[in-house]
Amino acid sequence: MASGRIGVIGGSGFYELLENPKIERVTTPFGDPSDAITIGEIAGREVCFLPRHGKGHRIMPTDLPFRANIMAMKQLGVEWIISASAVGSMQKHIEPGHIVIPDQFIDRTRQRRSTFFGDGCVAHVSFADPVCPDLSKLLAEAGRDVGASIHEGGTYLCMEGPQFSTRAESNLYRSWGVEVIGMTNLQEAKLAREAEICYATMALSTDYDCWYEGEEEVTMMMVIETMDNNVSTAIKIVEAAVPLIPEKRECICASAMEYGIVTAPEVIPPETKKKLKDIIGKYVK
Repeated sequence: MASGRIGVIGGSGFYELLENPKIERVTTPFGDPSDAITIGEIAGREVCFLPRHGKGHRIMPTDLPFRANIMAMKQLGVEWIISASAVGSMQKHIEPGHIVIPDQFIDRTRQRRSTFFGDGCVAHVSFADPVCPDLSKLLAEAGRDVGASIHEGGTYLCMEGPQFSTRAESNLYRSWGVEVIGMTNLQEAKLAREAEICYATMALSTDYDCWYEGEEEVTMMMVIETMDNNVSTAIKIVEAAVPLIPEKRECICASAMEYGIVTAPEVIPPETKKKLKDIIGKYVK
């Protein structure tokens, strides 16, 4: 297992990112990830790419194997995850085609498991600042360097889906001051923090949701068309960001679980210790 790898989670358009790609199928104690992981290089750094919804976009947001996806990255030695996903804009100044680097989340999901813990092992990890500040800053810097319209900071509201918002919901969320709305990134961020992986996301604005009077109702065709236009910009950002990522981490993410495990080690079931060895192994023997 290589250490210090960089992970990318996004759509199938990111396959063209990697030099010398090879396919690796990974299984985890939480099942199989969304698809095989492609491992290659960008600027001499090893990068692991996972198509979030599977090749051909076949997995709904609610059904995504979030725990397996993040655990697979952990098992492969990934220390940084760059996420890219389509979102709806909740603010007029964030136009379709713009990219937001969120620094906060609001959870409106109902049917998802967002922790590796349970089965006799309890842990509580700090999540006040839910993304890696260092990686987020690098993504924003890389975005500006390639000429993208970048909004640094903001709140990502994660909804259940797969339907888009009603107008009443959209206006409620706007009243909360959120910047973008999506269906996938919150669980990734929570699990990455438990796995002590730095995580940051590029939220690719595809539409104004349905709050904007005079804006036509959101359709999947609109989302896909704008997303296709966004992908090339997002790829350029990843290519520009990877060389900026340091070999050594100095953020809080690298030791997030140090004081998080509250269950006495001697009462954690052996099968749970085995299942969680990549998460708790350096703290619990």
